[in-house]
Amino acid sequence: MALDHEEQEQLAALKAWWDEYGNLVFLVVIIIALAVAGWRGWDWYQTRQSAQASVLYEMLTRAAETDDAKAMRDASGALAVDYSRTLYASLGALVSARYYFDRHDLKGAKAQLEWVLEHSHSNDMKDLARLRLAAVLLDEKAYDDALKQLDAPHADAYAAQYAALKGDILVAKHEAKQAKAAYQIALDKANKSDSAFRRSVRIRLEALGG
Repeated sequence: MALDHEEQEQLAALKAWWDEYGNLVFLVVIIIALAVAGWRGWDWYQTRQSAQASVLYEMLTRAAETDDAKAMRDASGALAVDYSRTLYASLGALVSARYYFDRHDLKGAKAQLEWVLEHSHSNDMKDLARLRLAAVLLDEKAYDDALKQLDAPHADAYAAQYAALKGDILVAKHEAKQAKAAYQIALDKANKSDSAFRRSVRIRLEALGG
């Protein structure tokens, strides 16, 4: 059936529009398709990385439990080098730090905790690493450096623990008044259900006459 005059005009206008913008439309479609493919590819890559990192983390924790230092170092090194963006790398470093600390290897513990502070993408992991690093520095009698770590911004969830450790450091510095204030903050910030922590802080506070 022959097209009427109005339909012919619409068809001509559409053809003209396509001649002018057709390549651009095609390019936009290609870009969108590539973006979707890239997103799916990245999601697959992230999932694969996480799965492989979890296997290494299990190996690391098992090695730490069985006191297999070499296996633990190997797993920890692989996590740090190949899977540094995953949460398992930070968790592995924290486990390694505890392993070294329990064996009085403060240098090794500090190296692991500093790695978390430098490389972790999780603020929660950084807060925990900073708290543990301050404890290591306290053990080294590097009191001012330990206090600097605790003065750094951190999540309120760790406020009580930060304050309690600050009190311990101030006690070691023979600054009883400031220590009592820190312990009181720890009690004020502590979760009401954490009776063991609250009892521990209260004992330390009472020892200072608080």
